[in-house]
Amino acid sequence: MNSFEEKSKYIMNTYNRFPIILEKGDGMYVYDENGKKYIDFAAGIAVNSLGYNNKKLTDAIKNQSEKLLHCSNLYWTKPQLELSEKLVKLGDFDKVFFCNSGAEAIESALKICRKYGSESERYEIITMKHSFHGRTFGAVTATGQPHYQEGLGELLPNIKYAEFNNFESVKNLVNEKTCGIIIEPIQGEGGIIPAKKEFLQNLRELCDKNDIMLIFDEVQCGVGRLGTFFAYQRFGVVPDAAAMAKGIAGGVPMGVFIAKEKLAKSFKPGDHASTFGGNPLAAAAANAVVDELKNGLIDNAYNVGEYLGNALKSLKSKFSSIIDVRGVGLMYGIELDKPAAPIIARAIENGLLLVGAGKNVIRFVPPLIVSENDVDIAISILENSL
Repeated sequence: MNSFEEKSKYIMNTYNRFPIILEKGDGMYVYDENGKKYIDFAAGIAVNSLGYNNKKLTDAIKNQSEKLLHCSNLYWTKPQLELSEKLVKLGDFDKVFFCNSGAEAIESALKICRKYGSESERYEIITMKHSFHGRTFGAVTATGQPHYQEGLGELLPNIKYAEFNNFESVKNLVNEKTCGIIIEPIQGEGGIIPAKKEFLQNLRELCDKNDIMLIFDEVQCGVGRLGTFFAYQRFGVVPDAAAMAKGIAGGVPMGVFIAKEKLAKSFKPGDHASTFGGNPLAAAAANAVVDELKNGLIDNAYNVGEYLGNALKSLKSKFSSIIDVRGVGLMYGIELDKPAAPIIARAIENGLLLVGAGKNVIRFVPPLIVSENDVDIAISILENSL
């Protein structure tokens, strides 16, 4: 019996895990306990933005761990102060709240929207069908996929769901009680579906006209993945706030909710908090990631993303089972006319880590260090697995 079979009985069955135990990584590759090598185009589901064993990241973690792992947010720390300034200066926002995950960042968005709207008794929030915003009660309510909500009973009230990329559908839900709209610029778990620029522009105008807060869920598509630091910058539409996580600290848990002052000031001391949010270790890791991204990796994501998209479109011309190729930057998906799981399993057997996005979509979210040669290797393995 393999070691994972012996030990797995102690872990709750919340994942359909592949039968491998990963032990270490280096660059674009990870290795299992038997030494087998895999090129990674899943990146911990868009988390390991610098790949594996990045010296600047590991040094930052090591150095900070020898100083101060954690302290309460009742005190200031240099890593958090430095990170907040960097993040604000990279975009169009004013204030940051640090937490530990994407779901927590979305919870922050839900709370602050309602705090903002409370003075005029506005509590309704619009999200999109087929969206995914996380697994906590508020975030899973905001998620527009009923199967994630099954068996949970009554969910958060006053959440409405519009059709993605259908402006009239959103407009028809807006009323005098609407305080916020939360949307993914690219729907991730919904199948890697990019928003149309005109759709986002219309949402911005609608929100401006009705004093509604427009919040982008950039948990998966942000932090350089689209070839711009913030995903909204690739679409040219500025929201009032954004939720980020995944790649921000290169594998160390961190979530970020970043907002314009108009919205940020709705939170006062005691309204919201996070014990571990932005602690010195996570902030030190995130500082290293942001510095590396600014040092050419954002441009790399843009350029290699174009190469990846073209390679996948070329693959589509060879296989009738590929019915669509969608994506931006280093966030792509191929939609199949059959279940994706068996192909992903074969790819893993052949040395390529991939992950799905719904039943029939294979997702490509590699580390931002990926090269064109890495894409060629991955496409070759995938071709042999289709």
